[in-house]
Amino acid sequence: MARTLEQRLDELCKGGVNTVRINYGDMHGIARGKDLPVEHFAAAVEDGLGFCSANLADGLSHSLARLSARIAGSPVDRAFPDMRVTPIASTLAQLPWDPSIAWCLATIDPADPRSVLSPRSALERASAAFRALGFAAMCAAELEFYLLKRETSGFTRYTNQFSMVYTVGDRADPQSVVREMVRNGRLVGLGVTACHHECGRGQFEINLNHSEALDAGDRAFRFKYMVKELAARHGLVATFMGKPFADDAGSGLHVHVSLTNGRGNAFHDPHSPDGLSDLAKQFLAGVLAHAPALAAFGSPTINSYKRIVPGTLVPTHANWGYDNRNAYARVPPDRGKGTRLELRAADAAANAYLVIAANLFAGLDGIRRQLIPPAPLGPDAPVSAGQGLPARLEDSLGALKDDTVLSEAMGCPLVEGFCALKRAEAEQFRCAVTDWELNEYAWHL
Repeated sequence: MARTLEQRLDELCKGGVNTVRINYGDMHGIARGKDLPVEHFAAAVEDGLGFCSANLADGLSHSLARLSARIAGSPVDRAFPDMRVTPIASTLAQLPWDPSIAWCLATIDPADPRSVLSPRSALERASAAFRALGFAAMCAAELEFYLLKRETSGFTRYTNQFSMVYTVGDRADPQSVVREMVRNGRLVGLGVTACHHECGRGQFEINLNHSEALDAGDRAFRFKYMVKELAARHGLVATFMGKPFADDAGSGLHVHVSLTNGRGNAFHDPHSPDGLSDLAKQFLAGVLAHAPALAAFGSPTINSYKRIVPGTLVPTHANWGYDNRNAYARVPPDRGKGTRLELRAADAAANAYLVIAANLFAGLDGIRRQLIPPAPLGPDAPVSAGQGLPARLEDSLGALKDDTVLSEAMGCPLVEGFCALKRAEAEQFRCAVTDWELNEYAWHL
């Protein structure tokens, strides 16, 4: 028998909970929220909570980007009225690393006019679009990140040895920080399936199980918050930025996707020579067709484009291949229920809600138009085959603006708000004087 909210709260209180932490994601994918005394949580579920809508336009250096979109007749500008945020009571879970706190995901109330700017709402709509066609969009996230020590002179690595990829144990994780992340991720229901040291010094990857797209997005969002929290408890900084070090590997957000229906995995065709259905190839073709615009969501920072370097297993062109990690879209060798696409372009700094939603809408367009993908990359084919991806943030934002199909699917107000925020970020960088410029020019010029 399902427990009522009152019963669940009573159970949590008996377990030592006195606070409920409510988190929702902003445009960057950063967790925003409030801590409530547990006795006020039921009222928050019933009535919602007010949050200043400035979060929807706040840059990372606290520079508000003016959003010119008019939503439901009200300007979303520097007046920044309250928006209503609703806790999702079914996600309530006691934090194993702080048992006095219960953790609850929240979403912008669909009745609030600003919900059209919510990344989670975009993914909710993408999932619903496939359900309307009789499919469940199934996704899983692989997230890479670095663990760093903050020093007075900058950052040093948690581990600093080369050639540690796929190593596990005390040499790879000397303080058991990553193992603690895996243990806690399991306890709070994030569906952690595996972890290992990645190519970079101090870089790790943790894989999450596949599930329906909205749930996969929720778990990826909560996972990033958990990783940062647990790292901080060890005096470390966890960063998902795409390219924190020029001389080391970038960090990616790889999304595995398939469609299922009442007959099983709709991406699998046992009678096809490669085991892929026409539906899978149409979806794939749609993703490749919209790849330049998808870069805005998948490579959302100035730093992202320093990750996109040939020869680093990061795609530079919109192409695909069978079990080819150089490709934009990799088809893993599994077939049957494991048939899927691995979309490898996004970096780990990206908002998982936006990345998954945008790729689903792109794939949906490919299905609707019955697009046919180009020939796959052979093992010796140049990785430069296919349409080149944008080389700068400004270029990807322009591609998104020009892609009316994807913009309308994601929601024009959301796209306009996202682009305003990111253009402000690009302008800040344009005006910044970097260490490279000083080192290059100050002595000679």
